[in-house]
Amino acid sequence: MVGRLLLRGMIVGALAGILVFAFAHIFGEPLVDWAIGFEEKAAQAAGEAPEPEIVSRATQAGIGLFTGSVIFSTAIGGLFALVFSLVYGRISSFGARGTAALLAIAAFVTISLVPDIKYPANPPAVGNPETIGARTELFFIMIVASTAGMIVAIGFGRRLTARYGSWNGAIIAGIGYIAFIALIQYLLPPIDEVPEQFSAVVLWRFRIASLGMHAILWATLGLAFGAWAERQLTLVHSSNVTARRA
Repeated sequence: MVGRLLLRGMIVGALAGILVFAFAHIFGEPLVDWAIGFEEKAAQAAGEAPEPEIVSRATQAGIGLFTGSVIFSTAIGGLFALVFSLVYGRISSFGARGTAALLAIAAFVTISLVPDIKYPANPPAVGNPETIGARTELFFIMIVASTAGMIVAIGFGRRLTARYGSWNGAIIAGIGYIAFIALIQYLLPPIDEVPEQFSAVVLWRFRIASLGMHAILWATLGLAFGAWAERQLTLVHSSNVTARRA
């Protein structure tokens, strides 16, 4: 059963990757081109020699973006299916669709939204190349802290449910998660390396597009995988009932 769900998760992930590519190609790549043009003009003004283009922009925005989106989304789809197999029937009484939807929402908030609030995505020309390592470490620290906080909040919420009810338990656990994330974001150092002349509109649109890519990925996994998993689990349940009657 887990193997079948894993395969379905990877297939849905690949489909999500195609949708992510289409969205990024339409809404994200024009902003990247603008940022690269800004970077080249700044380098010319500073008298710097242009850097050699190892991979053409056409390749980056085309087959490169497509390949990266599909491979990444396929891997995420597989992991999503494995986590679904682990939590299904254990953390709530929802069916396959409800569990997948809740899992997708939790993953989007934990892995995408919360880290992006503290360290949002930046286009080319934004950020100091010498701080890439530090910025990457801080971003992953934020992901780990957010994931750990969500896991603790879910466990805490289940305990509170028995005493205060499902609704109140979820609210208290949610408040605790928000307070924990606020503390972590306060303690972690800020990063502000946006050039003064860089367009605020382009920066804002790029960050919204980046977040939109994640939203498409998790929404597709939550909806499409949930529907497919429900169908598979229903068939398996029916087969087991028939076998026991026989």
